[in-house]
Amino acid sequence: MKKIFYVSIGLCILLSFGFISYPIDGYERTGIKRLYQIHKMQIDSVPYNRIPFGAYKKLADIKLNLTSRTEDSIKELFVENKEFAERIKRLVPSGAYSLAVMDMTNANDLKYAAYRENVGYQPGSVGKIAVLNAVFTQMAKVCTDFDQRIMYLKDIKVSSRYWGTGDHHTVPIYDIEKDKLTKRQVVASDKFSLFEWLDHMVSVSNNGAASVMYREAMLMAAFGSDYVNLTEEQGENYFKDTPRDSLTNLANMVVNEPLRTLGITEDDWRLGGMFTRTADKYVGRKGGSIGTPKGLMKWFIKLEQGKIVDTNTSLEMKRLLYSTDRRIRYAKSNRLDSAAVYFKSGSYYKCDRKKDPNCKDYAGNVFNYMNSVIIVEHPNNGSKYIVCLMSNVLNKNSAGAHMYLASKIDDLIEKNNENSDAKLDENFKDKDDTGGN
Repeated sequence: MKKIFYVSIGLCILLSFGFISYPIDGYERTGIKRLYQIHKMQIDSVPYNRIPFGAYKKLADIKLNLTSRTEDSIKELFVENKEFAERIKRLVPSGAYSLAVMDMTNANDLKYAAYRENVGYQPGSVGKIAVLNAVFTQMAKVCTDFDQRIMYLKDIKVSSRYWGTGDHHTVPIYDIEKDKLTKRQVVASDKFSLFEWLDHMVSVSNNGAASVMYREAMLMAAFGSDYVNLTEEQGENYFKDTPRDSLTNLANMVVNEPLRTLGITEDDWRLGGMFTRTADKYVGRKGGSIGTPKGLMKWFIKLEQGKIVDTNTSLEMKRLLYSTDRRIRYAKSNRLDSAAVYFKSGSYYKCDRKKDPNCKDYAGNVFNYMNSVIIVEHPNNGSKYIVCLMSNVLNKNSAGAHMYLASKIDDLIEKNNENSDAKLDENFKDKDDTGGN
């Protein structure tokens, strides 16, 4: 099972942040080395203040919330609750904001609300979820047995090469023997397991890692079951020998066709190319990238139903989205500290310095996209919901507005569910009072 490979350079204005994902007891399952350090610190009672209470869920604690609704179509589930929708819309700040919210606290009584949910935005690093989706879709074709797929994700190691270099985002590299954690940019010689590259892609939103895994999804599609024995030379020759337009079409198909299979249309969500410029050597861009709150919500609903490839695959992807470290933007709201959150954020902005020499990071005056997608699960009040939020507010870092909106939506959903419980209790009381003995 020899395997080594390559990665690519970062888009100059594609900026996004992430944080460590995957449950911290997942080292044995995944081989993600940085989990070993965090879990050891937990066992040894070493203070680790970056993790809020909600980040301590174990592998066994993470569940899918809508497996009882697998027979329901997206159309059936996306029936807007008028009262809930009106309350949500009143919370949205003025300006270019769009969102979709699904309260799934009671799986049998879903409440959906949306505001400008079909407006398209540049998804930024939220688009990396499409790469995650592509990898797991292709792995299922490479190997039908789920446990073997997990083994391959853990054991197959591939190298960055030119595909992963140039991104300013660092990745955590932990040496277990020396007990030393280093954070640095990806270099061409870096070699990690597929699981670790996925973790770098999702957790710290490394663009190079995203291009590596995009590349691997293409090779899985091209070689099928032979992928597990593919050598670096064979993979390199495939990109050298295959016409550029064929590679571009394959890349476009690999990430977008699985979304179409899930009922997510081209106008809902599409990915137009890799996340680093060096990949352009062999693979072009096609169709542009766009995302809408509704398209992203469709994906998260399918995930919670366990309908992305299969139930086990859906659960594994949800684990990779689980946040176990510093929370930013929407997820930074203190109201979510006790909650488990499954989160991806992304931003994409551009400054015209001639127009404003003082244009700041994440406050672009040409465009200024900021996107947050999140599943929130509260252990105390039982609230469970999904929010897909996208914005393009010029000249302003919208992180604070996202965090403020997170608090307001959380408060609204908690009060709604409290009222629902009170009404339910009252109904039972009425029945008891009238029923007698």
